[in-house]
Parts: sequence; structure tokens; C-alpha cells
Amino acid sequence: MLSPGCPLHTEESVRVLGSCTLPVLFGTYCFSSILLDGSINNTEEDDEDDVVDLAANSLLNKLIRQSLVESSHRVEVLQKDPSSPLYSVKTFEELRLKEELLKGIYAMGFNRPSKIQEMALPMMLAHPPQNLIAQSQSGTGKTAAFVLAMLSRVNTLELFPQCLCLAPTYELALQTGRVVERMGKFCVDVQVMYAIRGNHIPRGTDVTKQIIIGTPGTVLDWCFKRKLIDLTKIRVFVLDEADVMIDTQGFSDQSIRIQRALPSECQMLLFSATFEDSVWQFAERIIPDPNVIKLRKEELTLSNIRQYYVLCENRKDKYQALCNIYGGITIGQAIIFCQTRRNAKWLTVEMMQDGHQVSLLSGELTVDQRASIIQRFRDGKEKVLITTNVCARGIDVKQVTIVVNFDLPVNQAEEPDYETYLHRIGRTGRFGKKGLAFNMIEVDKLPLLMKIQDHFNSSIKQLDPEDMDEIENIEY
Repeated sequence: MLSPGCPLHTEESVRVLGSCTLPVLFGTYCFSSILLDGSINNTEEDDEDDVVDLAANSLLNKLIRQSLVESSHRVEVLQKDPSSPLYSVKTFEELRLKEELLKGIYAMGFNRPSKIQEMALPMMLAHPPQNLIAQSQSGTGKTAAFVLAMLSRVNTLELFPQCLCLAPTYELALQTGRVVERMGKFCVDVQVMYAIRGNHIPRGTDVTKQIIIGTPGTVLDWCFKRKLIDLTKIRVFVLDEADVMIDTQGFSDQSIRIQRALPSECQMLLFSATFEDSVWQFAERIIPDPNVIKLRKEELTLSNIRQYYVLCENRKDKYQALCNIYGGITIGQAIIFCQTRRNAKWLTVEMMQDGHQVSLLSGELTVDQRASIIQRFRDGKEKVLITTNVCARGIDVKQVTIVVNFDLPVNQAEEPDYETYLHRIGRTGRFGKKGLAFNMIEVDKLPLLMKIQDHFNSSIKQLDPEDMDEIENIEY
């Protein structure tokens, strides 16, 4: 059963001719080639664990979260001056914005500020300007908040760069630029320019655009080598995705060099999804005297997820157990996690050949292709999503009732990866609902599973995959 509609291939079927190999589509994933015996032409990389790329993950979250998500975080504010009153707003009107900005916000579909916007916007729009370090995930309205701050500070009568935003990748810079263009569509005299690879501006060019969005290396080149941007005239400096930025070699040093050339009265805003010690150290170096907004995350819990394990000899055994479970209980949608691309591809072929509607998500796909696959899964076009760790975090699909660990998550030392386990099975039991998690494990991996059980102080019950009565009696 071949499914059309893949962004890479739209033919219903592909014939294998002679000894050649041709592209073939299974579900919504396009394999590079299929051999005469029906096997997948794997590469060496397919045997390795799929590594999560922070920048790609961040862009993916922006693409799949087109509207605000309801945050389950409590906002914690640390003011640089604890004696000054703390303001929050419930409506955009309270911010006394220019009429054209208010129209832009409403045109984007924002009806009221998100949780983080309620606290951050009064600080970001204050007079005199205040610096800010903020923790914020994709989908919480963070980009819209700092774009609003930049648009509010621009003097349209002055034709030179006044706001500078650094992003870690070309694609993330373009995403931010799109928000500026949408929110600022009624601000007819405000213009954006991209300091990104491929945008070659000759030295000595008179840059008249007021908002510059770019990556650190190109911005540094424009400022110091080409002399296109006068940093002493910048009024708002935004450093977005700081956790991704410090993960990219050279970017933190380049960002600091840019920041040191800014005037003391420039407003500086830094955003990061996570705040490990390394991110904090970087943030404190680059943002002087900041207010701080942190999100106190409500911990993922396993209490509403029933966990089971099935002992198997090999992956064919695992697949048979999976089929029995699939045939015995009612499933909304399921996510199946594999440790390597090879296993994920193999399982996808097996399930497709048995007539299941399956899509495959793994690290070699472009971010746009991943976003398309996730959207199809959200829309219910496929009932099963087979994936590697690229999907372990941040992707919420309300209909997911079952998560399967086809392989247990382990680290490089072959010890249990507790955090990945938590995030994987946390894809079910979302939004207060109950969920099921099944672990398909070889006998020699049982000690690893027992370590996971002890670590989370939870119960993982053994299931006999041949006992259909037991399977049918499983309740959410």
C-alpha cells in the first residue's frame, strides 16, 4: 500500500527494472532506494543513533506551532530593582502601542498576550529601556514579543540600522524576519534587511533599513569589515536562541564581540529555551543589569501512563508482539521510537507491507519535510509515526494514546538514557489524559529496564504478547 503526497515523490508506485535501484515511497517518507529483494539500501549512518540537532529542532517547533500553545509553566520574575513595581498586562491595549502595531498584532491572530508576554512586554516596552534575559519555548509568543519591542523603538524618519537581531542559523533568521514583516505590515516606513549568507552587500553601501536580522558571522563581517552597520546607533539588540548559539562553535565569541561595540543605552534582550549553567554564564556576560524571566516547568509525570514491557528474541519477535498489541487494543494514534535509522526504516517497511498507515520521521530529512510529516500525523492522515530521537521532545499530538519503545534509549556508555525515556513516553498521557507505553526489549536489556523502573520509582509490568486476553483487558 503506497501513499501519494510525499513532498519528495508523488507517484503511486515504483517498478524495479532489471538490476537498477529507484526511489520508492512508503507512507510519507521517501527512501533513497529499494533493492531487488525489497530491502532498503541503508547507509553507514543508519546504524548510528540519530542525534538531535538543536537548531533544526528549534526551527521545526516554529514551523509546527503556528498558533500560541497553552503553557504549563509558571512564570518567575527576578527584577534588577526589586523595589520597582511589577507590571503585567492582560490586553495589548494596555501597552499603549501605535495604532499600526496594534492592527498588525490582531492581523496575526493574537487576541490577548500569552503568559510570558503578559510579564515581558511591559519590561521590554518600558521607558527608559530595560534589559531582559528570558526563558521561553517555541509557541509561547516570544518572537512576537521581541519583534514588537523592535518595531516600537524604530524611528521611521531615520534611515539607518536601529535594531539588530542575532539568530544562530539562516533559516531561523528568516523565520524571525517573517514575523517582523507580518506584524509590521501596517508600519509602511519600517524595513528589514537580512545579514545572512548569500546576501552580498558591497562595502560602502548606504544601508537604510532600520531592522537587521542575521547570523553572528555575517553581522560581524558587515559591522567590522564592510562597515555597513554602525553599532553605536543600535537601540535594540536581540540575541535569540542563546542555547543553540553557544552550541555552535564560534558564535558565542562573535556575539560578545558585537555586543561590546554597542552603546551603553542600547536595550539588550536575550532569549533561550533552556538555561543550563553554560547558557546562564553566557547570558550574564552579554546582558548587563538584566531583569530575568524564568519558566518554572511543571515536571513531566509518569503517574497517568501505564508502562509495560515485552521480552523478545530479535526485531522480528518485537514486530510480532507489536502486531498482537495493535490487534488487541483500541489505539487513537501511536508513536514508535527506534534508536537507529536502520531499525526505523525496517519497521516502516514491515508495517506498510502489512497495510498500516505509517509515516517515518528521522534525522536525514530536511526540517520542512519533518514539519510536513508531523502535520499529516496531527491531521490523522497516518495513525502511526515511527521515529528516532528527533521526535522525543516538544511535539504534542492530543490523539496519541500509545508510545512504543521498539528500542530502549541508551547513552554512549550503553547505560539507560533516563531523560530521553521520560520525554519519549511523555508523548502520551498529554493534556491530563491517560496513556500506555510499551517497551520491546531483548532479554539481555532487562537490567537496563529495571534501572529505569527504579530511577522513576514506577511500575513497568511484563506483558505476554501471545496472551490476547491479557492484551484485550489492558485499560488506559
